[in-house]
Amino acid sequence: MKLAVLAGGVGGARLASGFYQTLAPQDLSVVVNTGDDFRHLGLHISPDLDTVTYTLAGLANRDTGWGLAGDSFEALAALERLGGPAWFRLGDRDLATHLQRTLLLSQGLRLTEVTKRVCAALGVKAAVLPMTDDPVATKVVTVEGVLDFQDYFVRRRCEPVVHEIRFDGVEAAAPSPEAADALRESDGIVIAPSNPFLSVEPILALRGVREALASKPVVAVSPIVGGQAIKGPAAKLLRELGHDVSPLGVAKRYAGVIRGLVIDREDEKLADATRALGLEVVVTQTIMRSDQDRASLARDCIELLRRLGA
Repeated sequence: MKLAVLAGGVGGARLASGFYQTLAPQDLSVVVNTGDDFRHLGLHISPDLDTVTYTLAGLANRDTGWGLAGDSFEALAALERLGGPAWFRLGDRDLATHLQRTLLLSQGLRLTEVTKRVCAALGVKAAVLPMTDDPVATKVVTVEGVLDFQDYFVRRRCEPVVHEIRFDGVEAAAPSPEAADALRESDGIVIAPSNPFLSVEPILALRGVREALASKPVVAVSPIVGGQAIKGPAAKLLRELGHDVSPLGVAKRYAGVIRGLVIDREDEKLADATRALGLEVVVTQTIMRSDQDRASLARDCIELLRRLGA
């Protein structure tokens, strides 16, 4: 089975690694959110791309889910002593990725081409694909005004109440050719347990993506378990933007896109209500504490896709 995974953040990276254990590398494409990308210290930072790449390479910090395991922060500490901004945590070895990316982009390579080189250097054989090579910037409209995504997410730790989320530049952006091919050629598509608003919606908002998904079996894994997000502000955003903080709320958010939903055993009581929306539902363990958990959840997703005709 050829599979495309829509992903961003730690949850998306962890499930992607489950598929990486389960499928042949040439059968897996991970289409990654780039709405979080930004310029910092003169460098092009791609947080979601790096989280997915480091995780598939077996290099990610398993405690935080982001960054490199065992990384040091001497450069950041020196920068802070000089009065520079240290709020965004860039490790010393992680910094090399951003330096190389920025250099290659300045030489005219597309972000997709740069990411392919980084993956090859780190031994990642599956396709890790930026959702687009065009600039798209997630903006968070809060009670305190419009914040750049990283200001909201990292500097402000998701504290301000959110009224709206927008994606500047998305109207003019298109999926990269490689991402478009991955969606078109896949037998099935999985929306990872990533933040629906911040990680998945930027991908779905790109020109032609929803149309490409309409002809495919698409399943999602709920990022909400027992009324809480496993990681990040998904529950907070569902609540503030007027949605149920539950797998049912996630299902309604993805209405018209997905045909199946994977939910945790803790939310089994919501399975029938979710099926009433016309969705196939699988109840299983969705919290991924180990590599075995990741692979098991990936197999559950594949089985659901097969039931849907993939």
